[in-house]
Amino acid sequence: MTAAMPIPGHIDPVPVPRPPMTADDARLDLVGLSRDQIRAALEEAGLDARQAKLRAKQIWHQIYNRGATSFEAMSDIAKPQRAWLADRFVIGRPDVVVQQVSTDGTRKWLLKTPDGHDYEMVFIPDADRGTLCVSSQVGCTLNCRFCHTGTMRLVRNLTAGEIVGQVMLARDSLGEWPSQPEGRMLSNIVMMGMGEPLYNFDNVRDALKIVMDGDGLALSKRRITLSTSGVVPMMERAGEEIGVNLAVSLHAVTKEVRDEIVPLNRKYGIEELLAACAAYPGANNARRITFEYVMLKDKNDSDDDARELVRLIKKYKLPAKVNLIPFNPWPGAPYECSSDERVQRFSDIIFEAGISAPIRRPRGRDIMAACGQLKSAAEKKSRAELDRLAEEKLAALG
Repeated sequence: MTAAMPIPGHIDPVPVPRPPMTADDARLDLVGLSRDQIRAALEEAGLDARQAKLRAKQIWHQIYNRGATSFEAMSDIAKPQRAWLADRFVIGRPDVVVQQVSTDGTRKWLLKTPDGHDYEMVFIPDADRGTLCVSSQVGCTLNCRFCHTGTMRLVRNLTAGEIVGQVMLARDSLGEWPSQPEGRMLSNIVMMGMGEPLYNFDNVRDALKIVMDGDGLALSKRRITLSTSGVVPMMERAGEEIGVNLAVSLHAVTKEVRDEIVPLNRKYGIEELLAACAAYPGANNARRITFEYVMLKDKNDSDDDARELVRLIKKYKLPAKVNLIPFNPWPGAPYECSSDERVQRFSDIIFEAGISAPIRRPRGRDIMAACGQLKSAAEKKSRAELDRLAEEKLAALG
């Protein structure tokens, strides 16, 4: 019998099964820990306070700036102490089950947690940037009807170490250690992988603080975007405590349609969501809020929908841009993608109103790495089972 695990925090706890953690290695993994947490771990292992503070600073730099994966590589620490550290601690990386490369250069990794659960991350290279799409949960508690990940159960939250470990694994793969601000392929991070980041707030915040630390992975907060389906009570806190760019999975402009395709709308409606966007700390014309809008044939893609989107953005005086996303199909999907002509017309209406509305070019479709396609490859369910899971998730939302 597995124990129920509520999602951490006071917002919408949803009980989900979580098997007991099993570890073959009793040593503590330092990845995901802050400087103070590393120092405390060293003290608990037997170092005096002064030594622990010094060693914590060295270890932090070696792990997060130099990309060290073993204590043996830490040449600024004496050999006997390296051996002492190796007996008590490890510097982990996610286990890679499969790595796939698309014909367009997109890379997808299927990763496995120490307790045996699969999750995915994707790297999307472009001429002027490289974006890593990072997961925050195994599965997802929401049931956005167009999203393949939404057909999975939520298994558990990823830890801060498992989140920052994705970035470090990508850096390993790209050969981008030590950290440096210029000339690197991995230039941007989007929290748009599996899961709802604001339902795993503490771990996402702690991981991104390591990513943004100047002596850590040293990625500017301006190059990090957190995407939410609209967990309104956590949005202001995200702006204050993390401070990265905000993206909102909007996808519809009427209650009826958004209730269907983004069921969280039944709890936090469009007007409430847009008011929270207007209050998001740090949002301005230089740091616009991105509204993600997946284009679904005959569902949310009419001229009237485009005009209503413009009206709402202007009503709330939002510094915003709209990312139009051609729907990426997956087996059993209940929708079709809007035609190229319809997507272009929708974009034109928004542009003509003075709001940027680029059409996102689908990437990684051939390896199921495109937006809305991420899902553990090992999990296959019938349509009836998917519908039953959808009802369970809607009941949990209240």
